[in-house]
Amino acid sequence: MTEDQLKLAANFEARVRQLMFLCDELKRKNAVLEESLTSEKEKNRSLQEEIKDLNLKYDNLKFARIIEVKQGDFQSAKKRLSKLVREVDKCIALLNE
Repeated sequence: MTEDQLKLAANFEARVRQLMFLCDELKRKNAVLEESLTSEKEKNRSLQEEIKDLNLKYDNLKFARIIEVKQGDFQSAKKRLSKLVREVDKCIALLNE
């Protein structure tokens, strides 16, 4: 082999080694990114479950508030009805006099 050929072979070998190094580096980065992606997917799944739980709790709270309001309305209506009955009784008592 001539000197030029030896230089070309050495240059080629250096570039192949550099390419192999870069390939290995990309494989390591890819593995790290895949691990990160898996972790983020797990976090996402966990947060989605938490959102579902919170939505269920929110719906239950809304339902409880509706029931509470209806019971509050019931108590209020009962008080108003009692007041009206007392007023009617007063009117009847006044008419009987």
